[in-house]
Amino acid sequence: MTGDSEHKYIVASLHDWNEVAFNDHVQQLPGRWEYVSSRETLESALAGADSPRYVFFPHWSYKVPDSVIEHFECIAFHMTDVPYGRGGSPLQNLIVRGHLETTLTALKMTNEFDGGPVYLKMPLRLDGSALEIYQRAASLTAVMIEEIISSDIEPTAQVGEPTVFARRTPAESEIPKDLGPEEAYDFIRMLDAPGYPKAFSRHGKLRLEFFDAELQDGRVAAKVIIEEREESE
Repeated sequence: MTGDSEHKYIVASLHDWNEVAFNDHVQQLPGRWEYVSSRETLESALAGADSPRYVFFPHWSYKVPDSVIEHFECIAFHMTDVPYGRGGSPLQNLIVRGHLETTLTALKMTNEFDGGPVYLKMPLRLDGSALEIYQRAASLTAVMIEEIISSDIEPTAQVGEPTVFARRTPAESEIPKDLGPEEAYDFIRMLDAPGYPKAFSRHGKLRLEFFDAELQDGRVAAKVIIEEREESE
C-alpha cells in the first residue's frame, strides 16, 4: 500500500498549476492531505496538535522560517540537478544558458538555501513556454511526492561544488538587442507564465511586452501588448 493512511501531509504552493496537480493526483494518495496557498494558511495548518509527516513546498517563493524547518520535515522541489543551479530563477537561468532539459530535485529544506540532502531526482524537459514547463514540473512533483511517501526515502547529502544562480530582476526581462531569432524565442518563452514579468522592449515612450511566441522557419511570431510607459517603469 502506498503511503500511510494515518499520516497527515501538507502541500504548500503559490501557483495554480500545483493546485491542479494536487487536486488531480496528490489528494487521492493515502493519508490526510491539505493544500495551502499563503503564509497565513500555512501557519494555521502547522499550528494544530496533529503534526504532518511531511510538508511539501513545490514552487514556494517565500523564505520558510527556521522554526518550521527545524520542527517539521520540509521538502522543496528545485528545478536543477543540485548542487548545480542552487539559488533563484532556476528555469530562466537554465534556458539563458542553453539547457534543453534539467533535473527536478526533491530536497530536504535546511538553513542552507537549496543545500539540503536529496530524496530523489527526475528528468524534466525544458521545451515550451514557462507555463507549460511549470505545469509539467507540477505533474512530475506529484509523482515524486507519491514515491517519497511510499518508499519512505532517506535523503542523501549533495555531492560536488555548488553553482549558484542569482535571482533575476524585472529589469532583466528587457530583451537584449544582440539576440538572434532562436535566442529571442527562448527569452520570450522563459518568462511566459502568470505572475512573471514578461519579456519586453522599448520604443520611445512605448513598452512592448511579448508572449505566446513560436519559432517558425528561423523567425519568431509572438503576441504583443503595446502601451505607453515612463522610462523608469
